[in-house]
Amino acid sequence: MYKIVRKKVLNPVVKLMEVSAPDIAKVCQPGQFIMIRVNETGERFPLTVADFDREKGTVTIVFQEVGKSTMLLGTLNEGDEILDFVGPLGRPTHIDKFGTVCVVGGGCGTAIAYPVARAFKEAGNHLITINGARTMDLLIYRDEMQSISDEFYETTDDGTCGIHGFVTTVLGDLIQQGRKIDLVFAVGPAIMMKFVAKTTEATGIKTIVSLNSIMVDGTGMCGACRVHVGGQMKFACVDGPEFDGHQVDFNELLGRLNAYREQEAIALERWKKEHGGSN
Repeated sequence: MYKIVRKKVLNPVVKLMEVSAPDIAKVCQPGQFIMIRVNETGERFPLTVADFDREKGTVTIVFQEVGKSTMLLGTLNEGDEILDFVGPLGRPTHIDKFGTVCVVGGGCGTAIAYPVARAFKEAGNHLITINGARTMDLLIYRDEMQSISDEFYETTDDGTCGIHGFVTTVLGDLIQQGRKIDLVFAVGPAIMMKFVAKTTEATGIKTIVSLNSIMVDGTGMCGACRVHVGGQMKFACVDGPEFDGHQVDFNELLGRLNAYREQEAIALERWKKEHGGSN
């Protein structure tokens, strides 16, 4: 059992939990993920590590409540325990001194982008970060990202904070201004990562995307995270979750994300009825 030592509500749909898991905290790296099962009847699902503290022996997870399992996890509080917390899994982010690195985080994905951005900064890169969301209330990790950035931009789709537009609005402007960017790292909604990759494709800027959202069992056994990268079939959980964004078949990826939509909706409605319609 893994005790929740801190819980924080980041916005109406996104929550942060710091979990006591010394063995994982000791070895995990930015970009890796852990598998969670809340209780004996719960499903296993992956969450990418949002942070870790080797001295305290804790791992931080940030999740958006979009279905039955994440809503169930969100009902737990400080002092409660998670049944299974397994990892770290997946390949760590390749951190090196590339020069100028632009880290793009969208919505809940910014929490995952944060430890990666921090590692790039610690490696000596000039760090540009772009933090985007649909509206101001959905922006997370604002202070954290700004504190480690040489240049920091925020965007909202509705213009309630920062630049009115998408993360690609800022990224495209920087490229058009002739800024030399050596690497772009993006994590967030699949459609956002698709257009980040399209924005950088013409200039050939190396672009890494994290496909954590399509993983299910975390071992490659279920096959749910199959995705074609450069014409080859890959499994996000064992071959990734990070891939060359210019090589990812995003159309296939977007279709696969909807593969279990009906079953997920049924499970969520059943869970809500069992809990008096509340979430």
